[in-house]
Amino acid sequence: MPRRLTFAELAEGACRPLSGAGQRLDAAALAAALALLPGWEGNGEAIAKSFPFPGYEATLAFVNAVARIAQEQDHHPDIAFGYGLCRVAWSTHSVGGVSRNDLICAAKIEALPRP
Repeated sequence: MPRRLTFAELAEGACRPLSGAGQRLDAAALAAALALLPGWEGNGEAIAKSFPFPGYEATLAFVNAVARIAQEQDHHPDIAFGYGLCRVAWSTHSVGGVSRNDLICAAKIEALPRP
């Protein structure tokens, strides 16, 4: 039985280039990983979470922090935001679904300080 990942391993991890369906997480691995990421939901094609904020400025600061993570990891999410709310969705197009890279980036977001 493979060893389970920890939140710290994900948050401290680094994305790497991935391709092919063999890199896509199966349902059991995705469910186990999502248990480490409170509020994140996954459907096999992507993982996503909505984040509430007290106002536009706080929301925009969060969006910019997510953008920094995306640039550092060379792995870019879909981001939708407005006054007081931001939704982030990660998927790995080159594997046709969710990969470890998506989990790494989600954990890095969870580690961000928030108001």
